Amino acid sequence: MLKTDVVTALGTMSGTSLDGVDAAILRTDGRRIQGFGPVDYRAYTPEEQAVLRSGLGRWQDDDVAAVATVVEEAHFALMRGFEGVDIAGFHGQTLAHDPDGRRTHQCGDGARLAAALDLPVVWDFRSADVSRGGQGAPLAPFYHFALAKWIGAEQPVAFLNLGGVGNLTWVDPTFDAPEEAGALIAFDTGPANAPINDLMRSRTGAAFDEGGALAAQGQADAQVLAAFAADPYFARTPPKSLDRDAFASLTEAVTALPIADAAATLTQAAVQAVAGSMAHCPASPQTVYVTGGGRRNATMMAGLRDALNCDVHPVEKAGLDGDMLEAQAFAFLAVRVALGLPTSAPGTTGVGAPTGGGTVSRP
Repeated sequence: MLKTDVVTALGTMSGTSLDGVDAAILRTDGRRIQGFGPVDYRAYTPEEQAVLRSGLGRWQDDDVAAVATVVEEAHFALMRGFEGVDIAGFHGQTLAHDPDGRRTHQCGDGARLAAALDLPVVWDFRSADVSRGGQGAPLAPFYHFALAKWIGAEQPVAFLNLGGVGNLTWVDPTFDAPEEAGALIAFDTGPANAPINDLMRSRTGAAFDEGGALAAQGQADAQVLAAFAADPYFARTPPKSLDRDAFASLTEAVTALPIADAAATLTQAAVQAVAGSMAHCPASPQTVYVTGGGRRNATMMAGLRDALNCDVHPVEKAGLDGDMLEAQAFAFLAVRVALGLPTSAPGTTGVGAPTGGGTVSRP
């Protein structure tokens, strides 16, 4: 269906932080990055966020029509502003994720978007992996492999996405393809911004702890952190993945703390989860490149630099756009799906063999 070797793909992402929709253009052949294009963002209104939150934890057979409408209309409003697009990747909004039960739910109908945009749309990226025993997440690692090649990395590097949940990709750029055994290891590290955002919303009405300023004023609770570190998730060998609210007990554990101490504890928990995860990497990465909203949290970033035995930089240090990396990833994956190439592998999701996912809907 793709008429040229290098195509212009539009990728979108609406993450677990529920802040809005990212969209980005990527020029690619599905194997290598050829160039970057325009990007855009549409924030969800408070009313839309309330609808999205009402759908968290719900599955395909639940009544999520209102959530789907918000997701589809927000994406259409953003995506229609791009020109010269050959194919689009639509991730949808994750409402529930249970890989052990072999099910996952990304709300939103890509076929409706394909019809509305008059454009081929690739969507439902995770179901095939989950149905074959994989975790269905994270899916950005194949794109991270291409990024490592793009920036000219010669030693292992890691990409750390600090969204609602944290996830880490360890990349060995000496391999030729991401599906090769040993090229990638990827997994969710633990909670990142979601508990902090929920704390701020419930206690102050703010959407997040801007710059980590509140956490910087507090004292992390050692007892809460010790209980958090004892969770069996951290000892599990990757690949492994988490639902947004998998660590609800952590949020409950800080309810009696002063808000600054609660923010400090949740921020340190995110750092602690990442630091512990490095033991699962085959070798220490030369650099950890941080993407997602967490890279703007100065307290979290300072904690990571103290805790990790390597350089820690926002991805902008490598000339990349940390706000749009995941949207670009789904542009990249959309092209791979259209070409019949794998989008996950044993080292990234734990699936038994390299697997291609996604549904292609044509207008």
